Amino acid sequence: MWWSCKLMSRNKKTRKVLKQIVRGGVAATGVLTAVTTVVTGEANADIIHWDANLVIPNNIDGKYINVETRVAASAAGLVTGWDLNPYGTSTTAMSWFAAAAPSGQVMGLGQGGTTSAVASLSAGTIVGSASTFGNTASSVTAGGWVLNADNYFGFRFLGADALTHYGYGKMTVGASMGVRTLAFVEFERTAATSITILGAPPAPPTPPAAVPEPSSLALLAVGAAGLIQRRRRQAAKLGNNIPTVQA
Repeated sequence: MWWSCKLMSRNKKTRKVLKQIVRGGVAATGVLTAVTTVVTGEANADIIHWDANLVIPNNIDGKYINVETRVAASAAGLVTGWDLNPYGTSTTAMSWFAAAAPSGQVMGLGQGGTTSAVASLSAGTIVGSASTFGNTASSVTAGGWVLNADNYFGFRFLGADALTHYGYGKMTVGASMGVRTLAFVEFERTAATSITILGAPPAPPTPPAAVPEPSSLALLAVGAAGLIQRRRRQAAKLGNNIPTVQA
């Protein structure tokens, strides 16, 4: 797996550094720098994830949702700067109320729909400036939503920074469009940056337990440096005790 390869690569680098230490090729001050470089991790993508788990009521209010503050309520006045409002009393469709411009949901035919509406999108779909946004009600035929399944929808919203951000959410739909739960949303923290629908976020990989902690590597490096100095002192002492041969 990719993380196994990365760990093997790091271990090879670590062994190389330690070999240089034992051979006296790395100064003590450079040892800690080298080890720190080996064990430094990589930054994650700047994507915000929220496990919302919000049941969307089958009524005229639905849920008003601010994806940044993670506040949701049944009335717009209770959610400052709300971004999403799925609602509706129908069992065959789900409506979307328009938030402050330029907010909206990605439009399309979705999973086999016959008319364009807020769409059920496939994993791998990119939500960004090239997408078409709107608020037309979703159904099996409009936007291609699927019953008894997880449906992914894209959206854009006006962030607290007054800039446009892109995101997507997972809406779990039951036996009818009137039964729905917003499971999670993800959005780009960086404005005007597209986001790819990945489906359920993967669990982070667990590294093997045998990988030393950074502090252990540092202690090992310092110990090796001390061993080098000790060997040098012993060699110098032996050299001074060699008897002189006279002709």
